[in-house]
Amino acid sequence: MASSQPAPQKRLRISFFSFTCCEGCLVEFLEVLNTKYFEWAPLMDVRHCRLLKGKNVLDEMDVAIIEGGISSQKEVERVLEIRRLAKRVVAIGSCAITGAPNNYRNYFDAKTLEEIKPILERFGHRERVTGIGEVVKVDAEVPGCPIMHPKFIEVLEGYMKEFGVLAPNETNEGEEHA
Repeated sequence: MASSQPAPQKRLRISFFSFTCCEGCLVEFLEVLNTKYFEWAPLMDVRHCRLLKGKNVLDEMDVAIIEGGISSQKEVERVLEIRRLAKRVVAIGSCAITGAPNNYRNYFDAKTLEEIKPILERFGHRERVTGIGEVVKVDAEVPGCPIMHPKFIEVLEGYMKEFGVLAPNETNEGEEHA
């Protein structure tokens, strides 16, 4: 017997993660939602985003959006797990792409490095802070510190099309973006 109800809307399974940074890029994502929320809300299944949800799950996702540099072995392990679960990984912001500006300890002189060595060891920090691309494959980047809104929207809507959430011919050109 055929159901008369329409098929449920396909939604993009998406997660947001922060590593060593100020979390400004995720705050900027919230700013993007000021203009895109009603359009995007029915299209996204947000699995993990500490800024939006109290209960987060780490499971299979279409897109993982990651901000921040990788500064510790614990972060290396976490980003490897995220990459394993994500079909696509997007590095957002300068820290996720290059490690900077949060990698400034990479440039400390020998005396300063010796002084901070006990702290680095105590907290399991790596010798260098790097962008996530030095640890896992990154499928897309959104530059800026914080992110550039139009580029973020372009990347996210591109993945909505790739995963069949938006029709390939749907476009939001002509809209103003913050």
